[in-house]
Amino acid sequence: MADLCSAMHVASPSLYAAFGSKERLYEEAIARYEKVCGPAIWATFDSAPTAREAFEIYLRRSAKNLPGSKHPAGCMVTLSAAGSEGCAPLGELVAERRGSVLSLLKQRLARGIAEGELPKSINREAIARFYQGVQQGMSIQARDGAKAKDLDRMASAALAAWEPLTKA
Repeated sequence: MADLCSAMHVASPSLYAAFGSKERLYEEAIARYEKVCGPAIWATFDSAPTAREAFEIYLRRSAKNLPGSKHPAGCMVTLSAAGSEGCAPLGELVAERRGSVLSLLKQRLARGIAEGELPKSINREAIARFYQGVQQGMSIQARDGAKAKDLDRMASAALAAWEPLTKA
């Protein structure tokens, strides 16, 4: 907050007043983050010809973008602790955003099943949670200083699990 107020040459009460509250400011910051940073990871996810390629895009683009050169490293949504800091509505907001990622991954697996790429017997929930967990771990690693090459190696290790996870 201090950095933001300094950059904008305003006091924190003025900044909060502009948005109505601290909470509303945070909501707007999350929306802006998703609008600006989301496409770097998700832009070609839906257009990938296979589910495996979509998941590879998700992980490789995360590996490239999470170390952050133009923004702080990691993912604002993944790393948010808003709910545990005494603001339940913001905790619900970030949990909903994390849930939407899980939904996107499960939907892409469902599409893979519908297109005959994947067997109907796979556990979409477990697979989606596994790959989301890998990406969330990459975010934490990036915040702690991991470089893109380190995160890309994590992506490679996780992608090596694709075949065993998606066999009938």
